[in-house]
Amino acid sequence: MISIRNISANAGSFILKDINLEIKDGEYFVVVGPTGSGKTILLECLAGLQRLRGGEILISGKNITPVPPERRELGYVPQDYALFPFLDVRENIIFGLQPKKISKQELEKKVSSLANLLSIHHLLDRNVRTLSGGEKQRVAIARALAISPKVLLLDEPMGSLDVRTAKYLRLELKRYHEELGITTIHVTHNLIEAEEMAERMAILHMGQIEQVGTPDEVFFYPKSPFVADFIGTPNILDCDYYNDIGHGLIEAVCGGVPIILPHHDGPVRKLTLLPRDVYVTTRTPPGPGINRFRGTVMEITPFSSLIKLTIKVGEINLLAELPQDIFEEMDIRTGHEVHLILKLRSLRVY
Repeated sequence: MISIRNISANAGSFILKDINLEIKDGEYFVVVGPTGSGKTILLECLAGLQRLRGGEILISGKNITPVPPERRELGYVPQDYALFPFLDVRENIIFGLQPKKISKQELEKKVSSLANLLSIHHLLDRNVRTLSGGEKQRVAIARALAISPKVLLLDEPMGSLDVRTAKYLRLELKRYHEELGITTIHVTHNLIEAEEMAERMAILHMGQIEQVGTPDEVFFYPKSPFVADFIGTPNILDCDYYNDIGHGLIEAVCGGVPIILPHHDGPVRKLTLLPRDVYVTTRTPPGPGINRFRGTVMEITPFSSLIKLTIKVGEINLLAELPQDIFEEMDIRTGHEVHLILKLRSLRVY
């Protein structure tokens, strides 16, 4: 559907260098990277808002590089949503349809359809300045979809939302995508968001693509030191043996530690688990004892806004991650004993 071929661009201190990507028809594709990696410029190049220094962009085999933004048939939702404060919600949604000479009846049908899809029917007569962040996001998406675009571009769509609202709207975005089947390119710096949303993803760093693949391929098989550092090197555990315990579950013993996980076929020699999927607490957690262990903190390493902990459990060392504020609240020190939960659904056979 979309072929990005050797594109390069400059926007102040932000750059793209020889970007090549193939994005499939109907795919939900996520571009993830740290601040300043070039994510927004990439979307602006696709939307026609940035001039390329080289390369070309094709959609369905057509070279759109020389085509002006308004004729590219792309829906673009920028980081700040860019809603018009002097218009109400209905007027914002139909703004891009005004030049198309659509009848009043067709306009109302289009607005009603989008309002139902995005659950904003009750907001249509509201001024956008009175809306919450989540409501503004849905209105911005409705406006982008109103022109029936071939591709939807989303720039940090959850960036200004609180955690609870962002979680809800991630589910909503997946529902819209399933219903519409529209090719979507979503950029974010949030790895959890990327893992939940992407069918495939690209890691962008300093204007260059570091790796492209499914979330499992990227998270569990990083291909460069940067990707490994950025996502957090996964725990890879050698298994001594394993037993089938029925119901699609096995018990794998790794370094004397019995770990239960889902598995249906093939030998099990190694398990893998991302550091963020190791839950750490200083108190005995409630609930059943599946995949719950005690361990000793061997090493503490600050990394960006996270704290990485190396914890010895039995004969194995597990890497875990904690947000800095939670780490400080628990007052963990080297040599302290902590409780761990290994999230069953996050464990993989390597």
